[in-house]
Amino acid sequence: MPPLQRALRSFDATTIVIGSMIGSGIFITSAESARLVSAPGWLLLAWGLAGLLTISGALTCAELAAAYPRAGGQYVFLRDAYGPGVGFLFGWAMFTVIQSGTIAAVAVAFASFLGVLVPGIAPTRFLVAPVALGSSGYALSLSTEQLAALLSILVLTIANTRGLKQGVRVQNLSTIAKVAALAGLIVVGLALGDHAGSAARTSSWWNPAANGAKEAGTLALFMLLGRAMVGPLFAQSAWNNVTFAGAEVENPGRNLPRALLIGCGTVVGLYLLANLAYVTVLPLDAIQHAPNNRVAVSLMQAILGPVGGVIMAAVIVISTFGCNNGLILSGARVYYAMARDGLFFSKAGIVNSRAVPAVALMFQGVWAALLTLPRTVSSTPGGSPVYGNVYTQLLEYIVAADMVFYGLMIASVFVLRRKAPGVERPYRVWGYPLVPLIYLAVDALLVLDLSYLTPTTSGIGYLLVLAGVPVFLIWRKYAVPMPETA
Repeated sequence: MPPLQRALRSFDATTIVIGSMIGSGIFITSAESARLVSAPGWLLLAWGLAGLLTISGALTCAELAAAYPRAGGQYVFLRDAYGPGVGFLFGWAMFTVIQSGTIAAVAVAFASFLGVLVPGIAPTRFLVAPVALGSSGYALSLSTEQLAALLSILVLTIANTRGLKQGVRVQNLSTIAKVAALAGLIVVGLALGDHAGSAARTSSWWNPAANGAKEAGTLALFMLLGRAMVGPLFAQSAWNNVTFAGAEVENPGRNLPRALLIGCGTVVGLYLLANLAYVTVLPLDAIQHAPNNRVAVSLMQAILGPVGGVIMAAVIVISTFGCNNGLILSGARVYYAMARDGLFFSKAGIVNSRAVPAVALMFQGVWAALLTLPRTVSSTPGGSPVYGNVYTQLLEYIVAADMVFYGLMIASVFVLRRKAPGVERPYRVWGYPLVPLIYLAVDALLVLDLSYLTPTTSGIGYLLVLAGVPVFLIWRKYAVPMPETA
């Protein structure tokens, strides 16, 4: 059995960072953020603060990635800093909800925009009509949209089992295409879209009247700002995924920090410019109430007419497809590392003849594909059923808990410097200890903010993570770690 191969170059690692970050979020999440803060200045500030958090996190994570360039990345950092229990809970949350749920969500976004180009793909065109699961409020179905999402996951999973080069080739090409397309949207918006009725020209940039915040006071406004950062943060999330493939990066002491800093800096810059284009072209109301939250589509339609919507749909199809390739490629390495520690199914800790963890990839692919099938069920005032997607609920539940894991990862820089001072650190975080402390302070405020504003979803998220505690205790009892590989 060959070990994992260090075959990812600096460019490859950077495209994993950029490609995993740019999915569908930048094209849709500004609508909800704008509804919360109701002013272009606050909208850009929400994205800017999320970018500050991302950059400070990447600067800190770069030290960990360079010092511990192993399969599993963040799982390894948490395990070595706090013990196997915390590492397992991270992996548990990744497999059950965070990574698999994100893959499912991005896949359905891919299928949704593919439906703009292929009309037969639609959420209400059922191959298997919804079957209610009793009175639970859930149902199972298979629409043509769900089928397209499911097939995209399985195609990318199989492609990644064919070897690292196959997955990296898809990643590089799709990342180049999506960066060029996003840059094109920015140029078109800023060069051709300075409309007299745009939010930048007609709205007060710092209007504090959003959702009654003016009456409630400054504290309420800043709490709304924190909640408005959730979409931007998740549009910028997954920057840590390159660390999951740390054992496959050439010269990791140099290339992992470089990939994190260049990749995150590029995406944060593009996202800020894209939002500047939104407020330059569209009225605030058009951003807040864009059909299906598709702000980017509304921008292109405002400038180019109906053909702009088709162009934007094609861009998002490419973007989401490439995003999921990065998530699928990297996520499986976490379960591979857990299996090597005896904390996941042992077959997932084996690589195939092409030196990739094929079984871990298949476990992840099957579970993510299954997450596209459940539907939430609600009723209209007339009594007709309305079907949603359960994975979006799962992602909402895990937001606060996921941010706790990010905070623990950043704090592990302090812990590991104390616990393992002799470990070689080819890169040390710039601005230590201020940069990681900035991240931890903002992260803690956001966790508290979300726990106060959304106690139900945050509480369920914490319970989903804590449900892994008994699983860990049982699994650890029978754990048989595998020998170290070169």
